[in-house]
Amino acid sequence: MGCNRNCGLITGAVISAILAIFGGALIPIGDYLIGRAIKKEAVITNGTIAYANWVVPGSSIYRQFWIFHVLNPSEVLDEGARPKLEQKGPYTYRVRYLPKENITENADGTISYMLPNVARFEPDMSVGTENDTFTCLNLAVVAAPSMYPSGFVQLLLNTWIKSSKSSMLQNRTVKELLWGYKDPFLNKVPFPLDPVLGVFYPYNGTFDGLYKVYTGKEDITKTAVIESYKNKSDLSYWEGSCDLVNGTDGASFPPFVQKSQILRFFSSDICRSIYGVYQGKQNVKGISLYRFAVPREAFASPAEVADNYCFCTDQVISQNCTLAGVLDIGACKAGRPVYISLPHFLHASDSILHDVEGLSPDEKEHETFLDIEPTTGFTLQFAKRLQVNLLVRPTSKIEALSKVKKPYVFPVLWLNESAVIGDEKAEMFRKKVTGPVELLGVLQMALMIAGSVLFIAFMGAFFICSSKKLK
Repeated sequence: MGCNRNCGLITGAVISAILAIFGGALIPIGDYLIGRAIKKEAVITNGTIAYANWVVPGSSIYRQFWIFHVLNPSEVLDEGARPKLEQKGPYTYRVRYLPKENITENADGTISYMLPNVARFEPDMSVGTENDTFTCLNLAVVAAPSMYPSGFVQLLLNTWIKSSKSSMLQNRTVKELLWGYKDPFLNKVPFPLDPVLGVFYPYNGTFDGLYKVYTGKEDITKTAVIESYKNKSDLSYWEGSCDLVNGTDGASFPPFVQKSQILRFFSSDICRSIYGVYQGKQNVKGISLYRFAVPREAFASPAEVADNYCFCTDQVISQNCTLAGVLDIGACKAGRPVYISLPHFLHASDSILHDVEGLSPDEKEHETFLDIEPTTGFTLQFAKRLQVNLLVRPTSKIEALSKVKKPYVFPVLWLNESAVIGDEKAEMFRKKVTGPVELLGVLQMALMIAGSVLFIAFMGAFFICSSKKLK
């Protein structure tokens, strides 16, 4: 009788130990199986989950615009006073909803494509209509001295500016400012140039690209990484390493993302590659994500971050590369004095922020971030935020700008391009990706814990029974 009981306890302990060991063994086996499945489905080739989400975005992408309205136009024009600004918005457009075009799988393990540019106004997500009118910067007049530095040419331009009754400021509708209007000053110039001007003109009906990215089929660590943009691996806008096209387009990254990584991505909107660093965990629709945000160091002055030196091209505004927060992208915009920053000059030097009134930088509202599912590398939520500014500089040859007291960066608008995975896509993702991974993890832990507890219980019972028998 005693032998049967003791044998049973020993047998239970052995089985429990086997369960615990099996649970532990499931960790490398499970990781291997998951890795194998992800490597199969994360590559950008026809028939995979990644390809289906890559051709057409898996969620609606929107661009919200806030226009900076000038509250004191008379003082700015007549006295050269600091502009008092008030943001108006959002005015929301749905973008990136058309599939990629000219998709070509290449023999070298890459795939090529073009991104169609399209924007559809969403009145239900906007504070007003596209015909809402604001007092804003005159894009053509302000750009004139930077594009035509010759004093003689500026005198000629002044004649056409005066005859068109143009000034440093103008009244424009949202639609005109964003997508284009026939400028009265440019329309007077007797040179063969396009008189239509807008912050994003031309946009609808155009394409961004040609992009060429690695599929990941030959090397999973290169999945979605850009091999070339417009058939070049550099941009010809910057010096040294700053000029390289680095990383992905931000829609996805190579799988198995680690918190310690620096995720690099290229944005044609800011004419450069940039990067995100791990900030924390997020849970979106039941899916655990890693948030990577663009850090303050990405816009720091070269005096603080030496690697940013090759982005410093304007010695006047940057005060010999000692100021932070704005990026001169004039070389990318046909010589126009366009400066990019984070909204409300977030992370910019105080002197840049204080050249205008009415801005209130807020990290939570104005930062750029990407929320990434770490196993697949897919971006399931993001917010790309940036501000478009123009350099205003004084010149005695152009009367409309003669009251300007010093060069400064004038905000025109800021935008938030954002998306979050849709409910249907999230359910599919939980079922096919995160669900099995979590289930396997739970199974591993359950077997190890249950096996260990039962092993201890059986062995404890065995020793108790043995000690009683000895008595």
